[in-house]
Amino acid sequence: MSSDAFAVDVQLHRGGAKIAAAFTAPAGLTALIGRSGAGKTSVLDMIAGLLRPDIGRIVVGGTVLFDSDAGIDLPPEARACGYVFQDLRLFPHRRVRDNLLFGWRLAAPERRWMSPDTAADFLGIAHLMERWPATLSGGEAQRVAIGRALLSAPRFLLLDEPLSSLDMARRAGIIAVIARIRDELKLPILYVSHENAEVEQLAGTVITVD
Repeated sequence: MSSDAFAVDVQLHRGGAKIAAAFTAPAGLTALIGRSGAGKTSVLDMIAGLLRPDIGRIVVGGTVLFDSDAGIDLPPEARACGYVFQDLRLFPHRRVRDNLLFGWRLAAPERRWMSPDTAADFLGIAHLMERWPATLSGGEAQRVAIGRALLSAPRFLLLDEPLSSLDMARRAGIIAVIARIRDELKLPILYVSHENAEVEQLAGTVITVD
């Protein structure tokens, strides 16, 4: 890993508006904060390869993911990114076990560094494996979504407002999970939020998107 885990300088024009971000961030957890509609999620989508910037460059851990001048644009599946969406996007027709296995099967066998059982134990969801997503609490569903992302063998994580739909008691549990990922798994994390309290607990670097 290079000294800068993330080096991002991108511009995207959408519907007459311009979304632009330029920042570098070290390893650890970096929070992107700002008002709703400022473009925080769009920045994550560009890093993940779900949106293509008009111009710019994205480097994560020394690997160039996008460079408009050099003609580099890695497809999402080649970026080794674990993305936890704000709306979670669990598959309602798959039990928890199969939701987790979906992430695990996305990764080439030689890249896998965590087993489904290890992820379930790490996240405290081993007892939920046969449950349907509709029967989970918000905190349980968030843990499953994080587990699916971890099992895709990511080199880095993108978390889009992971606490926004949770009450205060469940927020504390997910903050603890994210802190363990940061401290024990050592994955670089970009974390979108508009809540200063959670950012203060988790982030080593804070970048304002306005």
